[in-house]
Amino acid sequence: MKKENRINHYIDLHAHLDGCISVDIAKKLAALQQITLPAKTDKELTSLLSVPDSCQDLNDFLKCFELPLSLLQTEKALEDAVYLVLSEMHKDGVIYAELRFAPQLHTQKGMTQENAVQSAMRGLIKSPIPGNLILCCMRGESNQQDNLKTLELARKYLVEDGGVVAVDLAGAEALFPTEDYEDLFAKAKKDEIPFTIHAGEAGDADDVRAAVRMGATRIGHGVRIAGNEEVIQLVKDAGIFLEMCPTSNRQTKAVADMSSYPLKTFLERGLKVTLNTDDPAIERTSLSREFKYMESLTGIAKEQQKQLILNSVEAAFTSADRKNELRKQLFSETYEKR
Repeated sequence: MKKENRINHYIDLHAHLDGCISVDIAKKLAALQQITLPAKTDKELTSLLSVPDSCQDLNDFLKCFELPLSLLQTEKALEDAVYLVLSEMHKDGVIYAELRFAPQLHTQKGMTQENAVQSAMRGLIKSPIPGNLILCCMRGESNQQDNLKTLELARKYLVEDGGVVAVDLAGAEALFPTEDYEDLFAKAKKDEIPFTIHAGEAGDADDVRAAVRMGATRIGHGVRIAGNEEVIQLVKDAGIFLEMCPTSNRQTKAVADMSSYPLKTFLERGLKVTLNTDDPAIERTSLSREFKYMESLTGIAKEQQKQLILNSVEAAFTSADRKNELRKQLFSETYEKR
């Protein structure tokens, strides 16, 4: 009798490094730097590192990054954080991850953006699972030069695997529309730097439309294209991958009613959906929990769960060899028989 293929490994393509700083990691980073944490107990520290139930929107959610960012301002801390985060993911069954971070946010104590990138790359080398880095440009005022520097570093350190593989645009989408960054990503496209863009999270379907027009091959979240048939078809026709993060979308109120969360509908309509964590420590989740959440909330079947993971392999900013290895590792019985 043929043994049923089961999902026991995962791939996380959308995880922010500073949103992955758990209580255990925070304590280790604080001890390393002789920093006194503003909490006496793990319970108090958990409340500081994770989003409160009273979270109103994405802007409120983003306030939770202040403490973890304060622990990521030295080269050794960044290096260790990448290693520790990927180690925690490994324990959850993740076999490949793409960690994203904004080098410009790690210069508070004298590190340069380049120091930050080099440090994170060193963390990849000693990690228990393969991983890659996505460098985030940030939405905001008066940081154009910082964003251009991030793009320059992405070009300098760009590899197919084992380092920097893409750039992103993150931050307060509702305050700073995606289309405002068209020139920045035109430069990324000219320099042949792959990119994903946060869109359709706090903004609307027009932000997704703009991101697709600008050349993004992946969209961070994209949940607010639901109900917009024109943009749904645009995303489908262009073969764009959606990096969906359900718990995050619930907490930031990106989706008002989770009973109508569109992941399953998108899958059934042929959109290339992937399932990810976003900020697991802040959200108190993990990727295995996200799969269980979607199974209980939307009733996605095992075959649909497999499709989500296979979509992640296809979407990954990594080499063809790495993708083949991941397929074998994910569903060895399936692929050995082909």
